Amino acid sequence: MASKSPLTPPPTLQRGKACLRCRKRKMRCDGLRPACQQCVRAKKPDGCLYDDGKGKTRTQLLRENIDRLEQRIRELEDPEYTSPSVTLHDPHFHCRSESSSSSLAGSPGSTGFSAPHSPLPPSASNSPHHSWIRGVPSPSPTPLSDAFHFEQPMQPPVDLAQMLVDIFSSHRYQSLLGLHMGRLRDSFTRPLAEQHHPCLTNAIFLWACYMSRPGPLSEHESGYLTRSLEALSDALQYNNRILDVIQASCLLSVYFLSNGRALEGSYHAAAAASLTMQCGLHGAMMSHSVFDSTGVMAPLKLEPAKDAVEQGERILTFWHVFVLDRCWSVVLQKPVTIPDGLVGSLSIVMPWPQGMEEYESGQIDDFHSFTTPQTFFDGQLSNLVGGFSPLALRVKASTLFHHAHHLASNWDQPLALSSAFMDDFQALEHTIVRFLSTLIPVHQLDASIPDHKHTYLATHTLAHVAIIHLYYPFGHEDPVAYEKCLRSARCCVSTIKHIAEADYDFLDPIFGPCWTTVMDTLIRELNLVESSWPLVSSTDVRNEIGTLLYAMTTLGSRYPLLGYSVTKVQKRLSGL
Repeated sequence: MASKSPLTPPPTLQRGKACLRCRKRKMRCDGLRPACQQCVRAKKPDGCLYDDGKGKTRTQLLRENIDRLEQRIRELEDPEYTSPSVTLHDPHFHCRSESSSSSLAGSPGSTGFSAPHSPLPPSASNSPHHSWIRGVPSPSPTPLSDAFHFEQPMQPPVDLAQMLVDIFSSHRYQSLLGLHMGRLRDSFTRPLAEQHHPCLTNAIFLWACYMSRPGPLSEHESGYLTRSLEALSDALQYNNRILDVIQASCLLSVYFLSNGRALEGSYHAAAAASLTMQCGLHGAMMSHSVFDSTGVMAPLKLEPAKDAVEQGERILTFWHVFVLDRCWSVVLQKPVTIPDGLVGSLSIVMPWPQGMEEYESGQIDDFHSFTTPQTFFDGQLSNLVGGFSPLALRVKASTLFHHAHHLASNWDQPLALSSAFMDDFQALEHTIVRFLSTLIPVHQLDASIPDHKHTYLATHTLAHVAIIHLYYPFGHEDPVAYEKCLRSARCCVSTIKHIAEADYDFLDPIFGPCWTTVMDTLIRELNLVESSWPLVSSTDVRNEIGTLLYAMTTLGSRYPLLGYSVTKVQKRLSGL
C-alpha cells in the first residue's frame, strides 16, 4: 500500500554552492538556476549570480560584455569595419571554460626572488601619455542662457554614449563615482540642457577607454581627455553645473594620478575639494547654506535635492572627494583641503555613504548635527544604517590612513615624545585595531559580491598600511614598533593571496602606493635578516617579496604609476 511521504525540507547545499545574494544576506538558498527561490521572491532574479566554479564568474562575464561593446563601438565609428564572429553567452547557462595557467621563466628584474606566480611583463601600450594636454576656453555664453555652449559633436551618438557608460559601469567603484548608472544612461535620450555637462560625460567616456587598454577603444582616450578638459572652463560659468564639475575633476584627478602625472592629478583633486567646501556639499544634510553672505558676490550653494536618489548622489560625491583628498594627500605629501574636526561651518555634517540601491528605496540616515569623522575618532561607533556599509568602511580606512601618516610625520625626532603626542598616538592605534576587528576576515572575502570584495580588499590594505605609517619612523630603535610594522606588512601580503587574476582589472589605484610602503617594510626586514648573526634563513621574506612584486607588476600593467615603482623596487632588489 502506497503511503504519502511527508514533506521534507530541501537538502542543505554544500558550502559555497549558494548564490552570491543569499551568501551576502546569510539566507538559505536552494541553488536553483537560473534564479533561486529567495531571489525570485525578492523580485531580484537578475541579481541571482553563482560563483561556484561551474561556470564563468561575474568578472569574466563583464569582461566578455566589454569586448562585445568595444566591437560594436568600432562598427558604429567605421561602417566598413567587419567584426569577427561573436558568440553570445547566456549568463545562467554556460559551459565551464577551460583555463590553463601560464608562467614566464625567471623572476622580475632577475633579482633571484621566487614568487607563487610569475609577473606579467608590462605592455608598451599601457605606458602613460607624456604630452601635456591643455584645455581651450569655450566662447562666453550669454548671461541668461542656462544651456552649456558646446556643439552637439562634443557628445557621441546616444547608442555609443550608452555603450561607453556600460563599460564604465563595471569599473565605477575604482573611480568611486557616486552616480545612479540607470539615470546616467537614460539621460542621453533627453534634451541637451537636461543632460550632465560634457565635462563629466567625457570624463566618464575617458575612463571607459582607459579601462579598455590595450583594446582599440583606448585609441580614443586622448580625445575624450581633451574634450573633458576643454568643457571644464564652460561648466564653471554655471552654478547649477557645480556637481558635474566636482565629479569630473575627481575622475580626471584619479586618471592623471594613476598614470603617474602627479601635478595634474593634484591640481584637479584640490579643485574638487575646494569647490566641495565652497558649495556646502559637506553640510548637504543641513537645512541652510553654510556660506550665507551679504557681500557683492552671490553665495555658491546647491539647490535642494529633488529626491532620495539625487540626495544619495550628493552624499556619495562628497565622500568620493573626501577619500581622494585623504588618500592622495598622503601619497603627494601635501596638506588636505577638507578638515574633519569641529571647525564651525566647515564641520562635516554628512551620513556615512550607503549603496545606491538603498538610496533608491529611500533609506537615508537622517540627522542634522552629526560630524561623521569626528565621532568615529571619538569612539562613537554609529549603529545607523550606513555606518558599516562597504563604502563607509572604505571611508573610515582612508581617514585612518591619512591620520596615521599625519601624526607620524609630525614627530620631531630630536625632541622627546611629549605626553600629548603619546596620548594621540595610542588613541589612534586603538582606533585602527578596533576598526580592523569590525571587518570581514580576509579569508571570507571570496564569498562576497565581487564589487564588495574589491572595496573590502582596499579597506583591509589601507588599515594595515596605516599601522605601518604609524610605527615605521620608530622601527629602527623600537623592536615593538618594528614588529608591528612587519606584522601589518605580512597581513597585506596575505590579502594579496586572495586577489584573483581577474580582480586586478577592478582594483583601486591607491593599491600602488600602499604596496610600495609594504615593500619598503619587507626590504628592511630582508636587510636585517641577511645581515644578522648567526645566519637566519631569508626564504620566507624573499617569498613574500616575490608575491608582492608579482602583484605590483600585474597591477602596473593597468596603472602606469605603479610601473615606475616596480622599476625602482627592482633596482633596489638587484643590489641585495
